Amino acid sequence: MTQAEALQEYLLRLADSDMILGQRLCELCGKAPALEEELALMNVALDLVGQARNWYEYAAELIDDGGDADKLAFRRDAHNYRNLLLTEQPNEDYAVTMGRQFFFDAWHYLTLKSLVDSSDERVAGIAAKALKEATYHLRRSSEWIKRLGDGTEESHRRMQDAVDILWRFTGELITPDDTDHVMAKAGIGPEPDQLASNWREMVNEVLTQATLTPGADDAWMYMGGKHGEHTEHLGFILAEMQFLQRAYPDATTW
Repeated sequence: MTQAEALQEYLLRLADSDMILGQRLCELCGKAPALEEELALMNVALDLVGQARNWYEYAAELIDDGGDADKLAFRRDAHNYRNLLLTEQPNEDYAVTMGRQFFFDAWHYLTLKSLVDSSDERVAGIAAKALKEATYHLRRSSEWIKRLGDGTEESHRRMQDAVDILWRFTGELITPDDTDHVMAKAGIGPEPDQLASNWREMVNEVLTQATLTPGADDAWMYMGGKHGEHTEHLGFILAEMQFLQRAYPDATTW
């Protein structure tokens, strides 16, 4: 794998993960447990979609096949998506929604914080803008984890169940592959071992404060999202998200 190929792949991973999680959160429009939560969730979703567009635009320039950000987002099939499996998991109980968000936010914040110092100026610039939003996202989801975990007996049970359900998807966040190693060696992406260590430390600290028990570090994990191997959920997400663009693929006015 060349550095150019690895960069394209890495950009799609960042973009797809943001896009799919943003789409998941948008499903809660009109269904959140409180009006304030609905507004907050939609703001987070819009942040993620905006960040995804920035990554897609850079990726499209590098791929240089005549496509653009919209084509990458709306004209690729599930097996071509490179999002983390965690991001495509259903909303379900609100504890699951916030648990998914927290695990992602911790990884996202640490990744962007590292990318701010990337040797690729375009990557560093996009990361710097996104980091401000990701910092808020992490603070918000962390507070929810603590509120639910250290709340009532019922909220604690639900939050612990959510951690147990989602833990099997967290290994992919911090398990590097060839793309991650190439990016780190080039000074473009984060150093994998440091990212993993920082993520575990951050997650364990918040879960401890929330009186919750994390899963085992050596637990069996679902992997493959970064290589186009997804759960059944992604196909349904894309069917809804891409319907209009696929029905009218070359439309320029509406």
